[in-house]
Amino acid sequence: MPLRWRRERRFSISLLLVSLLGMASAVAQAEENFDPATDPDVGAMLEGLSQQGLPRQKLEAAMQAAQYRPQVLKAMNHAAERRLRWDEYRDIFIQPERIRQGVAFLKSHHEALARAEKVYGVPPEIVVAILGVETQYGQHKGTHRVLDSLSTLAFHHPSRGTFFRGELEAFLEITLGQGVDPATLYGSYAGAMGYPQFIPTSYQAYAVDFDFDGLKDLWNNPVDAIGSIANYFGEHGWRRHQAVLVEASGPEVLPSSIGFNRTEPPDTSVTTLEQAGIEPTAGRLQPGDKVVPLALDFADGHVRYVLGLDNFYVITRYNHSHLYAMAVATLAQRIQTAMSEGA
Repeated sequence: MPLRWRRERRFSISLLLVSLLGMASAVAQAEENFDPATDPDVGAMLEGLSQQGLPRQKLEAAMQAAQYRPQVLKAMNHAAERRLRWDEYRDIFIQPERIRQGVAFLKSHHEALARAEKVYGVPPEIVVAILGVETQYGQHKGTHRVLDSLSTLAFHHPSRGTFFRGELEAFLEITLGQGVDPATLYGSYAGAMGYPQFIPTSYQAYAVDFDFDGLKDLWNNPVDAIGSIANYFGEHGWRRHQAVLVEASGPEVLPSSIGFNRTEPPDTSVTTLEQAGIEPTAGRLQPGDKVVPLALDFADGHVRYVLGLDNFYVITRYNHSHLYAMAVATLAQRIQTAMSEGA
């Protein structure tokens, strides 16, 4: 290559690098800026909220306090439900201390839990297990400012920005409506909040004032959290007095004709499973009953077969992961067993 060409090529590459660095800097600066005075998307959102009656000055102050958090976007792509085997996921939550604390929480709040079961039909151990998996009974409610997480996801998530913008709007409505500074609340990287880790639209739809003090407080009030979780399950079709899971046996190699681990309503009949070599080992299922077939994997390569019933599907409405629903069901069973043994 002639010397002149090599110089021109180096010069062109240098210009390209400078251009790319400039673009990256501009993008970074734009990502860090939620100022409604300069960001038309933020301004449009606040205009809509102010037309609904929320104070424009407080809305602008909230968004000017919001900070871009790139780690939130990274965390969205590395959720444990997407990368762990069942035994790895199970071991995060099914530990003696979490079971012991669950028993203690159930005893401390037995009146509210009994009332929730009477009103909504959801057993105390299920409600407690949700709290145990979500926040270890309120001990770990999240370390991310909800305002930052939702603002980052609302305006910078590559595919779900519209969804998270709705969550951000709901969060501002909740906090400003209750006279709470939006910048003071912490939750998960995805904007889930309080004892039960409700996202804001779920807070609006399912939170209840279960202690009748005039406030739906899921950040600080475990009684409201108990009633709200039970209400959530009731609204999503929880079946009173029905089990969650039925154990099953099956072949060493997964039958290719069966769709496993789907978080969809039960749609596979017991007869279809039996034809594939999978049979329930407990419970009273009829040939035409529909279930969710589950195949849970372990480090040594073996598979545990489980059949999810309608209530298993309801748990997956709380978190759309079969691993999550299995963890909740397992923790609930361990807490119930510990209670019966007088722990």
